Amino acid sequence: MAAIHDLLAQIQDEALRNRIEQEVDRLSKTKKFGLVFEQHLPECTPLYDMPIKSGSKVMLRNTKEDKSIYVVIKTDEENVVCGKKDNLKEQTTFAKADVVRIAEFGEPIYPYLRPIDSVCNAPDSDLWHTLIEADNYHALQLLEYLYAGKVDCIYIDPPYNTGARDWKYNNDYVDGNDTYRHSKWLSFIQKRLVLAKKLLNPKRSVLMVTIDEKEHLHLGCLLEEMFPEAHIQMITDLINRVVVARDNEFGRSCEYIFVVFMGDAAPAKMSLEEDWNHIEKTTKDGIHWANLSRTGTNSRRQDRPGMFYPIFVSKDGKRITGLGDVIPLTQDRNTVVAPEESVAVWPIHTNGTEGRWMQGRESLEKLIKKGYVRLGKFTDTGMAISYLNRAQIQKIESGDYIVTGYDESGTVIVDDSGYSATYVPDTQWNIKSHDAARHGTNLLISILKDKRFSFPKSLYAVHDALRFFVKDNPNALIIDFFAGSGTTLHAVNLLNAEDGGHRRCIMVTNNEVSEEEASDLRARGYQPGDEEWEKNGIARYVTWPRTVCSIEGHDVNGDELKGNYLGTDMLMSSGFKSNVAFFKLGFLDKTAVALGLQFKEMLPTLWMKAGAIGECPEIKEDSLPDMLILPKNKFAVLINENSFAAFEEELRGKSEIETVFLITDYEANYRSMAKNLSVKTTYQLYRDYLDNFRINHGRN
Repeated sequence: MAAIHDLLAQIQDEALRNRIEQEVDRLSKTKKFGLVFEQHLPECTPLYDMPIKSGSKVMLRNTKEDKSIYVVIKTDEENVVCGKKDNLKEQTTFAKADVVRIAEFGEPIYPYLRPIDSVCNAPDSDLWHTLIEADNYHALQLLEYLYAGKVDCIYIDPPYNTGARDWKYNNDYVDGNDTYRHSKWLSFIQKRLVLAKKLLNPKRSVLMVTIDEKEHLHLGCLLEEMFPEAHIQMITDLINRVVVARDNEFGRSCEYIFVVFMGDAAPAKMSLEEDWNHIEKTTKDGIHWANLSRTGTNSRRQDRPGMFYPIFVSKDGKRITGLGDVIPLTQDRNTVVAPEESVAVWPIHTNGTEGRWMQGRESLEKLIKKGYVRLGKFTDTGMAISYLNRAQIQKIESGDYIVTGYDESGTVIVDDSGYSATYVPDTQWNIKSHDAARHGTNLLISILKDKRFSFPKSLYAVHDALRFFVKDNPNALIIDFFAGSGTTLHAVNLLNAEDGGHRRCIMVTNNEVSEEEASDLRARGYQPGDEEWEKNGIARYVTWPRTVCSIEGHDVNGDELKGNYLGTDMLMSSGFKSNVAFFKLGFLDKTAVALGLQFKEMLPTLWMKAGAIGECPEIKEDSLPDMLILPKNKFAVLINENSFAAFEEELRGKSEIETVFLITDYEANYRSMAKNLSVKTTYQLYRDYLDNFRINHGRN
């Protein structure tokens, strides 16, 4: 709507303009079924790495007052002469340092990953996590190239559209010109979820999105529209044990987690802490003997005549002496004569009516032989007899329950003291460790030594959400493209430490500063892109320090972290045996790009596509070799296809090489070379970098 109003303002004929405005207003109030919102284009992408020259599109670095797009008319070392994109005749001169080159949506851009830093606390491990500093829209476009259909779990905590002006993409997406006040936020989320869906493994994966009451209805509808093939649930999670009061409203204590199940994804059954049983414990912790006489529906003799037969029990009630035949409905049970010294026990309800057994005669006979039937005491209507169902028998045969012997009646004796029930909880999570104040804010302050980030998630809330879906997948690939303070990677490291897993996490966050910090920096003469500005951004001031400190076991001052991780004997000061590479997503000038010039910049991207195994390699020499053989990273690159014979020979005997990149412009050459290599995966790269990594070109 904002774009339409801008266009309407350009109509000189006032009567025509008013008439069109009336029609637009009428159409904007016409609602359809389903979720309807205005499609906003993503904001322009600043290209700090690219040179400013004639014809470039630029914006002022400080866009607080002027968000116009300019086209550079001419430039020198100090200044640029620009005209507004829609009016080149109106020219303005700016200092070159005050503008930044930009790309609009639909204009192709050429990304690369520039190494910023790394932390290596497990030099013997080939597992490397990744933090990418970037606008997540463009990072997702790159990740689509890297991992389409390969991601096991995406966990995101997007902005809640509360109108706050701190970090998290400023958390404010309401456009004053929007008829539907949620449309800009929905458009923002929708464009990112389109890309996220392409990353998920369609056969088995899960997307988890946290949200509060301001947008949960709209998000739920959006997810239903975008994932019609998936099953979706919403969980309520108590995150504020001290309720946040709100004027003239109920206090806020909960948030919501939407879970999108792709393919046959399902939460794993687990042995859970007592907190999870806050409603009613439906799963027994020990062995459970079921009543052999059926109760409830279909429990009458006439409902299942084949389940009505006598069980002969010795008169002292200590053993089963045999089973009688099924008798027809027309026969009176009292006509059946029990063997000598035995009593016939029938499935008789407490009100005296005839019922039926839970097991057929042949099945019960097998259970008796194995000791899986237990006798009770004689009653007025017969005897209480119980048995073990299939689930209980499986626990015995799998060793969850230990058989210690048999009693005098031949019934199995079981030791179940070491067993804890596993189950999937309900959708109301009232878990003390999910308290965002104590295990989110306070934990983060203990690491960073000040309140650098508002409303971080509880570490254990994220840990619990993830473990239901990656517990049985120790090699899961997990992505969080709203990484915030870095809780997700912290949780993945904790999960790996608990069970020896090899799960890999990719985090993406922008490097935005808070509104208050931005005002202070501008007052001091700094602008976005300046080093002083960048070091105060969320990625470098919060996410990365938290990542390094949690892995190395100290705070930002170098002092040991105090305490244990809940539910474990792991000291926080011990850190994690973990490695992380930190990159910034940058963009290259297409006119300066050639394979020979830019292959070094491509290498981190190839490393990630090959699985991010081992420390990210780098090329220090000015000239390029004909090939790269990287056993520690489990991949190789043929740069000069004329050297294929030597390349093939180098790979012989190197079984650790799993991925090979072959650089050639010819499909036939690629297929011929790939056919001769005994490796798990091969990829073709073109000699022109532009043909490999073009993004933002209207594909999404």
